[in-house]
Amino acid sequence: MAVPKCKVSKQRGNKRFANWKLAPLNLSECPQCHELKKSHEVCPKCGYYNGKPVVLPKEDKE
Repeated sequence: MAVPKCKVSKQRGNKRFANWKLAPLNLSECPQCHELKKSHEVCPKCGYYNGKPVVLPKEDKE
């Protein structure tokens, strides 16, 4: 059974988790409609992936 030899202070323990940051999204341009989309995902605007239509695009509710 693992037992710590010494008490870990709050400062030392918090230092360990201080560098967990969210990375910004990697957005790329869709070759069909030139909108920004997430890499390796179907474009939500036109529904194309890898130059082929995959899904029907969502229509705006107006």
